[in-house]
Amino acid sequence: MKRFITPLFLAAAGGIAIVIGAAILFIPRAFFATSQIILESNPSLMSEIRAPGGLLLVAGLFILAGGFVRRLTEPALMIVAIGFGAYGGARLISIAVDGLPSGSLVFATILELACAVLATILIVRRQNTATHRHDGVSI
Repeated sequence: MKRFITPLFLAAAGGIAIVIGAAILFIPRAFFATSQIILESNPSLMSEIRAPGGLLLVAGLFILAGGFVRRLTEPALMIVAIGFGAYGGARLISIAVDGLPSGSLVFATILELACAVLATILIVRRQNTATHRHDGVSI
């Protein structure tokens, strides 16, 4: 069962990033409206909104691939730890500076930080396992 935790986690995290990235890239007005954010029809604003959506979509595809391709697993975990951690951390700064956002964004903050923490735990666990294998100890 242990060997399925990381692939399942990467599939879930990748799926989340893919869905959110695709929504931001292709249907940003509808997506942001779910969090009570109304986007203006300004080409510059829409460019700035869609660009991170593309990044999230591509990152999500790589994260998902990390659940199936062993050599991509550790880099995918690192992307989750760094990317989701950065999003969650930035949201915490925004809460401190700007106040509490909608409930869906508070939930997103919690989910992002939880994913970052879990990815970090899985990275450390994998590195400890690899160290023990190199020492001749089987786990």
